Amino acid sequence: MRTTRLLAGALISVLALSGCGGGGDGSGSGSGAKGGAAPSAPAAVDRAEPLAARDIAAPHLPTTVDSADGRKVEVASAERIVPLSGSLSEIVFSLGLGGHVVARDVTATFEQAAKLPVVTRAHDVSAESVLSLKPTLVLAESTTGPAEAIGQIRAAGIPLVVVSPAKTLADVGRRITAVAGSLGVPGAGQKLTARTEERISAVRKGVPAPPDGKKPRVAFLYLRGSAAVYLLGGADSGAPSLLAAAGAADAGEASGLRKDFTPLTSEALVKAAPDAILVMRKGLTSVGGIDGLLKIPGVAQTPAGLDRRIVSIDDGVLLNYGPRTDEVLKSLVDQLYKGTK
Repeated sequence: MRTTRLLAGALISVLALSGCGGGGDGSGSGSGAKGGAAPSAPAAVDRAEPLAARDIAAPHLPTTVDSADGRKVEVASAERIVPLSGSLSEIVFSLGLGGHVVARDVTATFEQAAKLPVVTRAHDVSAESVLSLKPTLVLAESTTGPAEAIGQIRAAGIPLVVVSPAKTLADVGRRITAVAGSLGVPGAGQKLTARTEERISAVRKGVPAPPDGKKPRVAFLYLRGSAAVYLLGGADSGAPSLLAAAGAADAGEASGLRKDFTPLTSEALVKAAPDAILVMRKGLTSVGGIDGLLKIPGVAQTPAGLDRRIVSIDDGVLLNYGPRTDEVLKSLVDQLYKGTK
């Protein structure tokens, strides 16, 4: 079990690094249409969307909250917030408290956070950098580390709340509720959860029925060409829930892959037999776009490769399961079913 957790943590670090690597957003290199003739639409402006002014509340503190690592944490002030992941940053900004955020993780790439100092890189926290900013609250993920840095922050008397990671659509409301509670704005958390879930529901209602009556099989590939990392997602990758909401089946999970990721091989691809491939935009760029992706052994021989049916979504939001998940789902649906009737 301990070995599994260590491997998962290492993989999460690699995934987090992808949010800043690769250069460019790769928006012109992906296509969801059969035949891949048309480039994908330019990426939307990368912005968090705060609640309406009437729904934003001032923090009601102090409060005591349950941290995901089993501790009870007393929060007395939200004046200076340091979220140690891009996903947590997005929730804070969406709650309307972005003006209190004083630092960011390297994966917090949305416009409002882009100029903040970086104190975390791929879950590699700099305790010294965090403490130098005199935070009154630090928000972390269960995977945030190293443990020594987390210990240093707590030893300095800074309230640090750990939030469990998200793997499914069902985690969206739970994560927002946890962050909002830590900030002393539970009412705003309820409103943001309701807004997010309503938008996701609206997108799901517009998912077209597959023309042949069969759910398309979609393989989620993690690509980092500069590091020669090529992985196929399985049941625990975080993608199956999103794909299910889009009316699709996760090809890796359907082929029997129970863990999060496995090395990409021709044999694994043949067994997965994907009708489409889902990738992060920068990952696709890192292998040279669709043409480069098709040169990876086995990809060109899949139904997805033969049709050049590739779906690419921004790295920073694809598996966040946060306030912009509706946008992610809509992009997935639009690309996946483009050209179908």
